[in-house]
Amino acid sequence: MWDEARGSTECLQLSRAGGVESRESGSRGDGQREYVMSTRKTSLGRPLAIGLVLIIFAGPLFVSSQVPVPGQADLEQKAGLASDSPEKPLAPSGTNPHDNSFVIGNEDVLSINVWKEPDLSRSIPVRSDGKISLPLVGELQAAGRTPLQLEEEIASKLRNYITEPEVTVMVQQINSQKFNILGQVTKPGSYSLAVATTIVDAIAAAGGFRDFAKQKAIYILRQAPGGKQSRIAFNYKDFIKGKNPDQNVKLEPNDTIVVP
Repeated sequence: MWDEARGSTECLQLSRAGGVESRESGSRGDGQREYVMSTRKTSLGRPLAIGLVLIIFAGPLFVSSQVPVPGQADLEQKAGLASDSPEKPLAPSGTNPHDNSFVIGNEDVLSINVWKEPDLSRSIPVRSDGKISLPLVGELQAAGRTPLQLEEEIASKLRNYITEPEVTVMVQQINSQKFNILGQVTKPGSYSLAVATTIVDAIAAAGGFRDFAKQKAIYILRQAPGGKQSRIAFNYKDFIKGKNPDQNVKLEPNDTIVVP
């Protein structure tokens, strides 16, 4: 009698702790108590096992989703900076794209650019008097100066109207440096060095030889720095045969080619 009452009490306590909803009567013995214990272990063990399996398989997926792809963060950061920062105009280059040893002459065409001032930027030829005219600046002497010298003067005059003007002067077309070709050629005359740089180029620009041209006796008259005139021979017949190719010299301003 006492054993049955004690068994009923233990069964009731086990059912409360393990979630077993049925209440066992006191008439059940040791076999019923063992069944309750095994039911409790099974009900607790299955959820734990399933939870461990889910954690094992879900763990790598969670970690991989948190680790960024290499380079992804940098790309996102750069994209964010590009979208947030406003576009800025490009500053003018610090170097002038021209040769400062070149001396501007009459009839040269200059490209004058004033940064952020399209109304003042333009291509303009040097007049026969060696001057040019610009808005806000007026007339300037261009012939006999280098592009850098002309830049500085234009900028100094524009400071009365513009804060820190950035001026660039480039020689767009060279017409002042010329050579002459005379004698037995189709079109003798004066030509720009821009169209011909050697004796052969000059002959081609002049339309070639006439029928009785002495192609072996061509020469160049060149002014020496001391005022004297030098004579440079050129044998066209030898040149076209590949003999003495160095005689096809580069022309200089005011050279005169004579084809007898």
